[in-house]
Amino acid sequence: MLPQFESVMPKQRIFELTSVTLAAQEWGEVGQTPVLALHGWLDNSASFSELAPKLKNVHLVALDLAGHGQSGHRPPGVAYNIWDDVAEVFAVADQLGWEKFTLLGHSRGAIISTVAAGTFPERIVSLNLVDGLLPMLVKESDAPAQLAQSIMEVKDKSAKQLRVFSDIDTAVKARLGGHFKLSLKAATALSERGIKAVPEGFSWSSDSRLMAASAFKLTAGHAKAFVSKITAPALLVLAMDSDSKIHPYMGEVLKIYPDVVVEEMPGTHHLHLEVEAKQVAEVLNRHIALHQTVA
Repeated sequence: MLPQFESVMPKQRIFELTSVTLAAQEWGEVGQTPVLALHGWLDNSASFSELAPKLKNVHLVALDLAGHGQSGHRPPGVAYNIWDDVAEVFAVADQLGWEKFTLLGHSRGAIISTVAAGTFPERIVSLNLVDGLLPMLVKESDAPAQLAQSIMEVKDKSAKQLRVFSDIDTAVKARLGGHFKLSLKAATALSERGIKAVPEGFSWSSDSRLMAASAFKLTAGHAKAFVSKITAPALLVLAMDSDSKIHPYMGEVLKIYPDVVVEEMPGTHHLHLEVEAKQVAEVLNRHIALHQTVA
Protein backbone atom coordinates (compact mmCIF):
# COMPACT_ATOMS: atom_id res chain seq x y z
CA MET A 1 0.00 0.00 0.00
CA LEU A 2 1.37 3.39 -0.98
CA PRO A 3 1.98 5.88 1.83
CA GLN A 4 -0.42 8.80 1.92
CA PHE A 5 0.65 12.33 2.82
CA GLU A 6 -1.65 15.33 3.20
CA SER A 7 -4.40 13.32 1.45
CA VAL A 8 -2.59 13.75 -1.88
CA MET A 9 -2.08 10.49 -3.74
CA PRO A 10 0.26 10.60 -6.74
CA LYS A 11 -0.45 9.13 -10.14
CA GLN A 12 1.67 6.15 -11.15
CA ARG A 13 3.76 6.34 -14.33
CA ILE A 14 5.91 3.94 -16.37
CA PHE A 15 8.60 4.99 -18.84
CA GLU A 16 9.83 2.37 -21.32
CA LEU A 17 13.40 3.34 -22.18
CA THR A 18 15.84 1.55 -24.47
CA SER A 19 17.85 -0.03 -21.68
CA VAL A 20 15.47 -0.15 -18.70
CA THR A 21 11.87 0.40 -17.59
CA LEU A 22 11.49 3.18 -15.03
CA ALA A 23 8.55 3.65 -12.66
CA ALA A 24 7.59 7.07 -11.34
CA GLN A 25 5.07 8.98 -9.26
CA GLU A 26 3.47 12.18 -10.49
CA TRP A 27 2.00 15.19 -8.70
CA GLY A 28 0.41 18.25 -10.30
CA GLU A 29 -0.85 18.78 -13.82
CA VAL A 30 0.43 19.41 -17.32
CA GLY A 31 0.88 23.14 -17.82
CA GLN A 32 2.46 23.73 -14.44
CA THR A 33 6.21 24.14 -13.96
CA PRO A 34 7.82 20.83 -15.02
CA VAL A 35 10.03 19.33 -12.33
CA LEU A 36 11.88 16.02 -12.49
CA ALA A 37 12.77 14.70 -9.02
CA LEU A 38 15.63 12.26 -8.36
CA HIS A 39 15.99 10.40 -5.07
CA GLY A 40 19.07 9.24 -3.18
CA TRP A 41 21.00 5.98 -3.11
CA LEU A 42 18.86 2.97 -2.08
CA ASP A 43 15.80 5.24 -1.73
CA ASN A 44 12.95 5.59 -4.21
CA SER A 45 10.35 8.11 -5.40
CA ALA A 46 8.54 7.95 -2.04
CA SER A 47 11.41 10.17 -0.88
CA PHE A 48 9.36 13.09 -2.24
CA SER A 49 5.95 12.03 -0.85
CA GLU A 50 6.03 14.56 1.97
CA LEU A 51 7.56 17.41 -0.02
CA ALA A 52 5.69 17.17 -3.33
CA PRO A 53 2.23 18.21 -2.04
CA LYS A 54 3.81 21.30 -0.49
CA LEU A 55 5.37 22.54 -3.73
CA LYS A 56 3.26 25.13 -5.52
CA ASN A 57 2.27 25.20 -9.20
CA VAL A 58 4.56 22.34 -10.21
CA HIS A 59 4.06 19.30 -12.39
CA LEU A 60 6.45 17.00 -10.53
CA VAL A 61 7.52 13.58 -11.77
CA ALA A 62 9.58 11.65 -9.21
CA LEU A 63 11.46 8.71 -10.69
CA ASP A 64 12.39 5.40 -9.20
CA LEU A 65 15.89 5.43 -10.64
CA ALA A 66 17.17 2.25 -12.30
CA GLY A 67 17.60 -0.56 -9.80
CA HIS A 68 15.45 1.18 -7.18
CA GLY A 69 11.84 1.03 -6.05
CA GLN A 70 9.54 -0.37 -8.73
CA SER A 71 11.90 0.28 -11.64
CA GLY A 72 13.75 -2.36 -13.62
CA HIS A 73 17.34 -3.42 -13.08
CA ARG A 74 20.28 -2.92 -15.43
CA PRO A 75 21.43 -5.86 -17.58
CA PRO A 76 23.58 -8.55 -15.93
CA GLY A 77 27.20 -7.63 -15.27
CA VAL A 78 26.63 -3.87 -15.52
CA ALA A 79 27.61 -1.38 -12.80
CA TYR A 80 25.35 1.46 -11.67
CA ASN A 81 27.15 4.59 -12.89
CA ILE A 82 25.69 8.08 -12.66
CA TRP A 83 26.26 8.86 -16.33
CA ASP A 84 23.71 6.17 -17.21
CA ASP A 85 21.22 7.85 -14.88
CA VAL A 86 21.95 11.19 -16.58
CA ALA A 87 21.08 9.71 -19.98
CA GLU A 88 17.85 8.29 -18.57
CA VAL A 89 16.87 11.63 -17.02
CA PHE A 90 16.83 13.23 -20.45
CA ALA A 91 15.16 10.20 -22.06
CA VAL A 92 12.28 10.53 -19.58
CA ALA A 93 12.09 14.29 -20.17
CA ASP A 94 11.86 13.60 -23.91
CA GLN A 95 8.98 11.18 -23.36
CA LEU A 96 7.23 13.82 -21.25
CA GLY A 97 7.75 16.38 -24.01
CA TRP A 98 9.84 18.61 -21.75
CA GLU A 99 12.41 20.54 -23.76
CA LYS A 100 13.27 22.63 -20.69
CA PHE A 101 12.63 21.62 -17.09
CA THR A 102 13.67 22.00 -13.46
CA LEU A 103 15.66 19.40 -11.55
CA LEU A 104 15.09 18.49 -7.90
CA GLY A 105 17.58 16.03 -6.45
CA HIS A 106 18.36 14.55 -3.05
CA SER A 107 21.75 13.07 -2.11
CA ARG A 108 22.84 10.82 -5.03
CA GLY A 109 19.95 12.31 -7.00
CA ALA A 110 21.43 15.76 -6.36
CA ILE A 111 24.77 14.58 -7.74
CA ILE A 112 23.05 13.22 -10.85
CA SER A 113 21.19 16.53 -11.19
CA THR A 114 24.39 18.59 -11.05
CA VAL A 115 26.11 16.44 -13.68
CA ALA A 116 22.97 16.52 -15.85
CA ALA A 117 22.80 20.31 -15.64
CA GLY A 118 26.36 20.51 -16.90
CA THR A 119 25.78 17.99 -19.69
CA PHE A 120 22.82 19.70 -21.39
CA PRO A 121 22.76 23.12 -19.69
CA GLU A 122 20.37 24.59 -22.24
CA ARG A 123 17.61 22.25 -21.02
CA ILE A 124 17.79 22.88 -17.27
CA VAL A 125 15.90 25.93 -15.98
CA SER A 126 16.81 25.65 -12.30
CA LEU A 127 18.76 23.26 -10.12
CA ASN A 128 17.36 22.41 -6.68
CA LEU A 129 19.54 20.20 -4.50
CA VAL A 130 18.89 18.68 -1.08
CA ASP A 131 21.93 17.56 0.94
CA GLY A 132 24.02 16.61 -2.06
CA LEU A 133 26.05 18.37 -4.74
CA LEU A 134 28.95 16.51 -6.36
CA PRO A 135 30.37 12.99 -5.90
CA MET A 136 33.40 12.11 -3.82
CA LEU A 137 36.37 13.17 -5.94
CA VAL A 138 39.41 11.04 -6.71
CA LYS A 139 42.87 11.44 -8.19
CA GLU A 140 43.62 10.35 -11.76
CA SER A 141 46.00 7.72 -10.41
CA ASP A 142 43.09 6.03 -8.61
CA ALA A 143 41.34 5.09 -11.87
CA PRO A 144 42.84 1.61 -12.46
CA ALA A 145 42.13 0.46 -8.90
CA GLN A 146 38.63 1.94 -9.07
CA LEU A 147 37.79 0.01 -12.24
CA ALA A 148 39.20 -3.22 -10.82
CA GLN A 149 37.19 -2.77 -7.63
CA SER A 150 34.02 -2.14 -9.63
CA ILE A 151 34.44 -5.23 -11.80
CA MET A 152 35.05 -7.47 -8.80
CA GLU A 153 32.22 -6.02 -6.71
CA VAL A 154 29.67 -6.17 -9.52
CA LYS A 155 30.51 -9.86 -9.91
CA ASP A 156 30.27 -10.44 -6.16
CA LYS A 157 27.07 -8.46 -5.62
CA SER A 158 25.35 -10.11 -8.59
CA ALA A 159 25.46 -13.42 -6.75
CA LYS A 160 24.33 -11.96 -3.41
CA GLN A 161 20.89 -12.91 -2.11
CA LEU A 162 18.99 -10.00 -0.57
CA ARG A 163 17.66 -10.31 2.96
CA VAL A 164 14.15 -11.73 3.29
CA PHE A 165 11.70 -10.38 5.89
CA SER A 166 8.72 -12.22 7.30
CA ASP A 167 6.54 -9.09 7.10
CA ILE A 168 6.63 -5.42 6.12
CA ASP A 169 7.02 -4.19 9.71
CA THR A 170 10.27 -6.13 10.02
CA ALA A 171 11.56 -4.51 6.82
CA VAL A 172 10.65 -1.07 8.18
CA LYS A 173 12.57 -1.80 11.39
CA ALA A 174 15.61 -2.79 9.31
CA ARG A 175 15.37 0.48 7.39
CA LEU A 176 15.22 2.38 10.66
CA GLY A 177 18.60 0.86 11.51
CA GLY A 178 20.26 2.14 8.34
CA HIS A 179 23.12 4.63 8.06
CA PHE A 180 20.90 7.72 7.96
CA LYS A 181 18.50 8.51 10.78
CA LEU A 182 14.83 8.24 9.78
CA SER A 183 11.51 8.66 11.53
CA LEU A 184 9.11 5.71 11.51
CA LYS A 185 6.89 7.55 9.01
CA ALA A 186 9.77 8.18 6.60
CA ALA A 187 11.14 4.64 6.92
CA THR A 188 7.69 3.24 6.25
CA ALA A 189 7.23 5.33 3.12
CA LEU A 190 10.57 4.28 1.65
CA SER A 191 10.16 0.64 2.68
CA GLU A 192 6.64 0.16 1.31
CA ARG A 193 7.73 1.25 -2.17
CA GLY A 194 11.10 -0.48 -1.89
CA ILE A 195 10.05 -4.06 -1.17
CA LYS A 196 8.64 -6.92 -3.21
CA ALA A 197 6.82 -10.11 -2.29
CA VAL A 198 8.84 -13.34 -2.46
CA PRO A 199 7.81 -16.90 -1.53
CA GLU A 200 9.32 -16.60 1.95
CA GLY A 201 7.88 -13.14 2.68
CA PHE A 202 9.30 -9.83 1.49
CA SER A 203 12.64 -8.67 0.10
CA TRP A 204 14.08 -5.34 -0.98
CA SER A 205 13.31 -4.65 -4.63
CA SER A 206 16.58 -2.77 -5.18
CA ASP A 207 19.39 -4.32 -7.22
CA SER A 208 22.20 -5.69 -5.03
CA ARG A 209 24.71 -4.30 -7.55
CA LEU A 210 23.92 -0.82 -6.26
CA MET A 211 26.27 -1.72 -3.42
CA ALA A 212 29.16 -2.16 -5.87
CA ALA A 213 31.71 0.56 -6.60
CA SER A 214 31.30 2.78 -9.66
CA ALA A 215 33.50 1.93 -12.63
CA PHE A 216 34.98 5.43 -12.64
CA LYS A 217 34.76 8.48 -10.39
CA LEU A 218 35.23 12.13 -11.21
CA THR A 219 38.46 13.99 -10.55
CA ALA A 220 38.40 17.61 -9.38
CA GLY A 221 39.12 18.59 -12.99
CA HIS A 222 36.11 16.65 -14.24
CA ALA A 223 33.88 18.23 -11.60
CA LYS A 224 35.06 21.72 -12.50
CA ALA A 225 34.38 21.02 -16.19
CA PHE A 226 30.77 20.00 -15.53
CA VAL A 227 30.14 22.89 -13.15
CA SER A 228 31.61 25.40 -15.59
CA LYS A 229 28.93 24.47 -18.14
CA ILE A 230 25.94 24.94 -15.80
CA THR A 231 23.84 27.98 -16.62
CA ALA A 232 20.82 27.23 -14.40
CA PRO A 233 20.60 29.02 -11.03
CA ALA A 234 21.35 26.50 -8.31
CA LEU A 235 20.13 26.16 -4.73
CA LEU A 236 21.51 23.72 -2.16
CA VAL A 237 19.48 22.95 0.97
CA LEU A 238 22.01 21.66 3.48
CA ALA A 239 20.88 19.68 6.54
CA MET A 240 22.64 20.96 9.64
CA ASP A 241 22.30 17.64 11.44
CA SER A 242 23.15 15.37 8.52
CA ASP A 243 26.04 12.93 8.53
CA SER A 244 26.74 13.96 4.95
CA LYS A 245 27.42 17.54 6.05
CA ILE A 246 30.49 16.53 8.01
CA HIS A 247 32.08 14.67 5.11
CA PRO A 248 35.34 16.46 4.29
CA TYR A 249 34.40 16.48 0.63
CA MET A 250 31.48 18.91 1.11
CA GLY A 251 33.75 21.88 1.75
CA GLU A 252 35.90 20.82 -1.18
CA VAL A 253 33.08 20.59 -3.71
CA LEU A 254 31.52 23.85 -2.53
CA LYS A 255 34.78 25.54 -3.53
CA ILE A 256 34.42 23.97 -6.96
CA TYR A 257 30.86 25.29 -7.31
CA PRO A 258 30.88 28.70 -5.58
CA ASP A 259 27.83 29.96 -7.49
CA VAL A 260 25.42 27.62 -5.73
CA VAL A 261 23.24 29.36 -3.14
CA VAL A 262 23.41 27.46 0.16
CA GLU A 263 20.49 27.39 2.60
CA GLU A 264 21.36 25.62 5.85
CA MET A 265 18.50 24.49 8.05
CA PRO A 266 17.91 22.11 10.95
CA GLY A 267 17.28 18.51 10.04
CA THR A 268 18.87 15.20 9.15
CA HIS A 269 19.86 13.87 5.73
CA HIS A 270 16.23 13.15 4.74
CA LEU A 271 14.87 16.44 6.04
CA HIS A 272 12.66 16.81 2.93
CA LEU A 273 10.80 13.66 4.04
CA GLU A 274 10.60 14.61 7.70
CA VAL A 275 8.85 17.34 9.72
CA GLU A 276 11.21 19.88 8.16
CA ALA A 277 9.61 19.30 4.73
CA LYS A 278 7.44 22.42 5.13
CA GLN A 279 10.51 24.61 5.64
CA VAL A 280 12.30 22.93 2.74
CA ALA A 281 9.26 23.52 0.52
CA GLU A 282 9.17 27.22 1.37
CA VAL A 283 12.76 27.65 0.23
CA LEU A 284 12.27 25.58 -2.91
CA ASN A 285 9.01 27.33 -3.81
CA ARG A 286 10.78 30.70 -3.82
CA HIS A 287 13.64 29.42 -5.95
CA ILE A 288 11.48 27.53 -8.45
CA ALA A 289 9.02 30.44 -8.81
CA LEU A 290 11.85 32.77 -9.80
CA HIS A 291 12.79 30.53 -12.70
CA GLN A 292 9.57 29.04 -14.02
CA THR A 293 8.99 27.59 -17.42
CA VAL A 294 6.11 25.60 -18.85
CA ALA A 295 6.87 22.53 -20.95
